[in-house]
Amino acid sequence: TGHELGHKKEAFDRWMAKTVLAVVGYGHFFIEHNKGHHRDVATPMDPATSRMGENIYKFSTREIPGAFRRAWGLEEQRLSRRGQSVWSFDNEILQPMVITVVLYTLLLAFFGPKMLVFLPIQMAFGWWQQTSANYIEHYGLLREKMADGRYEHQKPRHSWNSNHIVSNLVLFHLQRHSDH
Repeated sequence: TGHELGHKKEAFDRWMAKTVLAVVGYGHFFIEHNKGHHRDVATPMDPATSRMGENIYKFSTREIPGAFRRAWGLEEQRLSRRGQSVWSFDNEILQPMVITVVLYTLLLAFFGPKMLVFLPIQMAFGWWQQTSANYIEHYGLLREKMADGRYEHQKPRHSWNSNHIVSNLVLFHLQRHSDH
């Protein structure tokens, strides 16, 4: 849901995307996916594109930290162009991070230390679900590098898609990934 809401133009929907992603501490995905992955999909520069023959475990150790680093760099560039510090509250990675910290603090205060068991499990599950989706959606696909050194424009063939009605309804059309 956070993935789909992140593609919307309305401010409310975009804040909801950040909030949904913050529940599992994956708020950087909002920036990384829309500003990094969409630009670099199916190229060696994209940490969210799995390589031919790469297993999901090796992919996850590259994708998870790579996605955060790229998101942070993109936000740093954006804020620098605006003359703002990367540590300002305009940083769209820090915004969901604050939501995560507040939410987890409230859950710990309300339910006690037993949440120290459940929060990391639900966080890991959320991260694994997102990483699994990224792994499957572009597995082994590469855009052609042109003579001028740029990559061809993204096309539907650079994503694995599925037109099954039930899975598309259940997963909010995530299987139609190239439609983004």
